[in-house]
Formats: sequence, structure tokens, C-alpha cells
Amino acid sequence: MNYKKVLITGTSSGIGYGLAKYLCEHQVEVYGLSRKNTDLTTRYDHYYHFQIDLLDFESLSSNLNWVFEQKLSFDLVILNAGVLGKIARFENQSLQLSKSVMDINVWANKALIDLFLNKNVEVKQWVAISSGAAKNGSAGWGAYSVSKAALNMLIQTYAVENPQSHFCALAPGLVDTQMQDYISSHPNKEGFAAVERLKAAKGTESMPDPIAAAPMLIDAMQKARGFESGVFLDVREL
Repeated sequence: MNYKKVLITGTSSGIGYGLAKYLCEHQVEVYGLSRKNTDLTTRYDHYYHFQIDLLDFESLSSNLNWVFEQKLSFDLVILNAGVLGKIARFENQSLQLSKSVMDINVWANKALIDLFLNKNVEVKQWVAISSGAAKNGSAGWGAYSVSKAALNMLIQTYAVENPQSHFCALAPGLVDTQMQDYISSHPNKEGFAAVERLKAAKGTESMPDPIAAAPMLIDAMQKARGFESGVFLDVREL
């Protein structure tokens, strides 16, 4: 394990929780950001939690002031927090909903990257959790797909402008999270093919839970440094 100090967004559940737990178990110092608290705070002395709303852009700097006061640096920052939005034909996904998906999946990540750059926080590697939906354009996933495609370009742009750090957008493959719970309960009256595919995968080996997926994801993040900065990678292809 090449990581000693890692910051992760969205650690209260799902992939973020699984990654944080796995890293803590391997004695990595983990800093977690999420709206809700997590039991990791009491289970590991080397887990530090910041209970903040990443969409509260104006308060982000003050909420993370301790990080700046301590002059912390990170081997890895994982931009994991994200939302699916609504599964529906794109014309039935409101502009307001689409904007809210973009805010958390794209602009919240920009806000954190910008803050760390402007505060001169050293980060060796940035990994943004993306999705195959960023390039597949599957029916029903409009706002989510657009937001992840934008995230990929955001990461590519920062990579070009900041050669001192390695940037990567990483599709984690199928992981059984709360998002999958929503998808599996979706009536899918429109017959979206991607929804049926995910429903069929849930509960099988092809869709591990976040705890089981974490080692594979961390391994992929370490391998990512062997690729050009700014690249989009899919764990299923590594």
C-alpha cells in the first residue's frame, strides 16, 4: 500500500464507506467528508470525520480550516460523493433536478479541488469516481450520464493545468450500494435496458458490496498512476 494519508468524500455509506474502512484496516490515515456521521469515527483512531454539506460552497473553506491549519498533505484524494438523480427519459428529468445532479457530481468536486489548489494543499493523486454511463449514453440516465461525462472532462482539464498531481476519473464497475437499491425497485415501465441489466446483476458476484469491492478499487487507483494524468479508466478493463 503506497498510501499513508487519504481524504475521501461521501464516507457515510456506499463506496466511500467501503474505501474508508478498507484503508483504515490497513493503517492508512483517513479523512472523511460527508453530511452524515459514520461509525468509523469510533472504530478507528486514525479516521477523522468532517460532517459537512459539500454543496455549501461558501462554508467549505471554514469547515475544512483545520486541514489548512495543520498544513496537511495527502497521498490521495478520492472524489466519491455523488447522486444518481432520477431514472426517466431525459425530457422528463426537470432542469432543476438536472442542475442538482450536476452540483454534487461536478461542481462540488470543482469546489474542493479549487480550494485545495488555492490553499496550496499538496495532493499527489486525485481520483474522481466516474461511471461507464459517462460514455455509454444509456436511455433513462440523462442527468447522471451528462454529469459524469462533465466530471471526466473536469478531471482532464485539471490534469493539464496541474502537472504536479496525477488525476484520474475511475469507473468502479457494478457495486451494490443504495443507488442499486433504488434501481432494483424501479418499476421500469419504459423498459430501459440498463435498468434490467442492473436488476439482474444485483445479488450476484458481478455486483459486490462496497466492502468487497474496496480492495479492487484501491488496487485500480494504484495502477492508475501508470497511465497518463487525466485519463478515464474502468476497473473492469484494468
